[in-house]
Amino acid sequence: MTGARREGAADDRYPSPRALLEKYGLRAKKSWGQNFLGDEAILDHIARLAVEAAGERIVELGAGLGHLTARLAALGADVVAVERDRDMAEVLRAELGGRAALLEADAARLDYARLAREWPGRVSEGGKLAVVGNLPYHLTSPILFSLLDQPVTVSRAVFLLQREVAERLAAEPGTKEWGLLSVLLQHRADVSVELRVPRGAFLPPPKVESAVLRVAFRAPRAAVVDEARFRRLVKAGFAQRRKVLANALAAVGEPGRVQAALAAAGVDPRRRGETLTVEEWAAVERGMGSDGGAGG
Repeated sequence: MTGARREGAADDRYPSPRALLEKYGLRAKKSWGQNFLGDEAILDHIARLAVEAAGERIVELGAGLGHLTARLAALGADVVAVERDRDMAEVLRAELGGRAALLEADAARLDYARLAREWPGRVSEGGKLAVVGNLPYHLTSPILFSLLDQPVTVSRAVFLLQREVAERLAAEPGTKEWGLLSVLLQHRADVSVELRVPRGAFLPPPKVESAVLRVAFRAPRAAVVDEARFRRLVKAGFAQRRKVLANALAAVGEPGRVQAALAAAGVDPRRRGETLTVEEWAAVERGMGSDGGAGG
C-alpha cells in the first residue's frame, strides 16, 4: 500500500471521467470490463450506503479513476483503494493525493483478515472492514466467493453490479432467479437491491443496466455441520435444475444417505433445488450427519 490518508472533504470539482481520460491519454479497457460511473448523485448514494460512520475502514475494489474514492474520503472513511490497472493507479496517485491509500492488487484475491491486521489507522467496531466497488461482470462471482470465505472480517459490502446479477442475488426462493449464490449469500447476509442505475450514467455506457446491491453480513441464517459440504450440496442442487433433489444430490452422497437426509429435513425428494429456502438447505445438510460423509 502506498499513500497517506487525510481528513476532510473531497474536492467537489473532481474531474469527470471523460476529462480524466483525456487528461491522461487513456481509454476504457473493454477486456477489463471498465465502465466509469460519473453521475454525482448516484456516486453520493453509493458512498452513503458504504460509509455508516466517519473513521470506518473501507476497502474499495477497482477504484478506477477515483470518483467514488473521493466521495468515500469526503464522508470521513479511512479508504484503501484497490486497483490492479497500472494506468488507473497512476491517475489515483495524481488526483487523490493523500485522500486514500492505494493497494495495487487483484480484487478477487484479497486476504481481508491480513489487510485488517496490517492496515494502519483507526479500527472499526469489531475490527471489521466494509467493502465497496463497481464490479465487472466476469469478476462478480470470484469476488463474492472470496467474501463468503472470509465473512468474519467484513461487516458489509456495497456493490455496483449488472442489474440481472444483483436481482438474482437478492431473489426469493422458488423464483427463476433463485440460485447457488442467492442461497450461499443469503445464508450469511441480508441482501437488498438499493438502486437501479441506467446505462447512460457510465462512460462508456455498458450494454446492460446496473444496480446497487447492499450485503450486510451477519451470523448464519441456519446452523450447518460442515460449511464446505453445505456449499457442495447447494451447488449440486442447482447444477441441473430439471432434476429432482433425490437425483441431483446423488453427486454428493450415497442415495440412501441422501434420502435419509431429505426425510430428516422434512423435504420431499421430488422437489427441485430452486424451491428450497436457505433454512431447508441447511436442514438437508444437517441430515447428512456429522462425519463429513458427503463427497467432494
